[in-house]
Amino acid sequence: MGQEIETSHFSDADFAAFDERLRAETALLHAWFRAAAFSGCGDVGGFELEAWLVDARCRPAPINVAFLARLDDPRVVAELARFNIELNSAPEPLHGPALGSLLTELETISAHCQRTAVEFGAHMLTIGILPTLQEDDLGPGSMSDLRRYRALNEQVLRQRGGRALRLEIHGREHLRTEQRDVMLEAATTSFQIHLKVAPERAARYYNLAQVLSAPMVAVSANSPFLFGHDLWDETRIPLFEQAVAAGGYAAVAHGPLRRVSFGSGYVRESLFECFQENLEHFPVLLPIASREPPEALAHLRLHNGTVWRWNRPLIGFDSDGTPHLRIEHRVVPAGPTPVDAIANAALFFGLMQFLGTGAVPPSQLLPFPVARDNFYAAARDGLDAHIEWTGGRRGAVRTLLLDELLPMARRGLEQLALDAADIERFLGIIQGRLTNACNGAAWQRAYVARYGRDWEGLTLAYQERAATGRPVHEWGL
Repeated sequence: MGQEIETSHFSDADFAAFDERLRAETALLHAWFRAAAFSGCGDVGGFELEAWLVDARCRPAPINVAFLARLDDPRVVAELARFNIELNSAPEPLHGPALGSLLTELETISAHCQRTAVEFGAHMLTIGILPTLQEDDLGPGSMSDLRRYRALNEQVLRQRGGRALRLEIHGREHLRTEQRDVMLEAATTSFQIHLKVAPERAARYYNLAQVLSAPMVAVSANSPFLFGHDLWDETRIPLFEQAVAAGGYAAVAHGPLRRVSFGSGYVRESLFECFQENLEHFPVLLPIASREPPEALAHLRLHNGTVWRWNRPLIGFDSDGTPHLRIEHRVVPAGPTPVDAIANAALFFGLMQFLGTGAVPPSQLLPFPVARDNFYAAARDGLDAHIEWTGGRRGAVRTLLLDELLPMARRGLEQLALDAADIERFLGIIQGRLTNACNGAAWQRAYVARYGRDWEGLTLAYQERAATGRPVHEWGL
């Protein structure tokens, strides 16, 4: 989805040609899985961070075209809305100083973005959903001037038969509205954690990422408010699922499989099952022909980019052209600060390592429907959520994280031979967040409880504290 395209309008012949190439590339990928053709190098991490550009009143600032031209950094690109951007890291082998290196890169890019934004009288802000966002901010006029986004909008509405996208979220309050384009997606910004995995571990790691989605979204939640309504701790989850509500072949938007979802189940043997599901169950959205050879999997990778599982398998290529497997963990929201973001990544990397190499895969001990229900409960209630864990135990997710998962993450990071000081620093942030029961969502709600629903005041206070670089559990009111 990151590539620009030549046209936003397509014919039946375009769809037929794309489908033919997609089927051929899916067959080729199947052969690669059978032949074990993937890079054996794993344990490499990275991230994508989506961010807001806001003006002096903390309102969305639709300036990303001029901003990116002035910034001139290939690691920062446009997002769906003119007030969103995306920051990308270089891949980092997960050993030694890797966590510190990821933080340094994120802080460096962020500082460059902040300096550039100030030149426009603006700021960059990392928060799951911007509290000052209004429904009028979302519409075709706010869409970034890129043909791929206009094409996405046109094709989603085509598959829906022109029906409006309906948003309904039952949280602490009830929000119901409609949108006649896909711009609701622009209200959701995330911190997407990438983990390159060895092929023999890929299926187990993918299932584990699903198991871990509930504690990860609970500890990182940062999106309680949308359009002036108090909803889920991580409202970004139901919002994104409804923002691109085009489903599978059975009944388009109302089919059994949704394009944005927790997925249909654990994989049984390999990640190829996800790509086979993409082919069999999801109509092509963007039939963009590529001149690249079949081995580039250009059509398969583009189609995969239009199926937004909360844990998404990716095919990439090493510098020598060897294909590799990655897992994109999409449940974590943006913000509040760079050090918070890398602490979230450290927790994920540590848990994936420790639980991914144990005697029994956790997915064998926690049925998929339970992992899915846990995820939505944690997105709704954050650190106050109660979930079911292995062995049929049910309890507070915060207790589970403090007593079991945090020590496991520490051991996993030690197994990866990451710097001891970095392990203590980043997992210490997670421990402080859990001890104080204060993630981004909790801090935002505490601020509103004290000062009322002053969305500009809330966002300005958040911005000022984020600018200090201190983790959110240390923020005052």
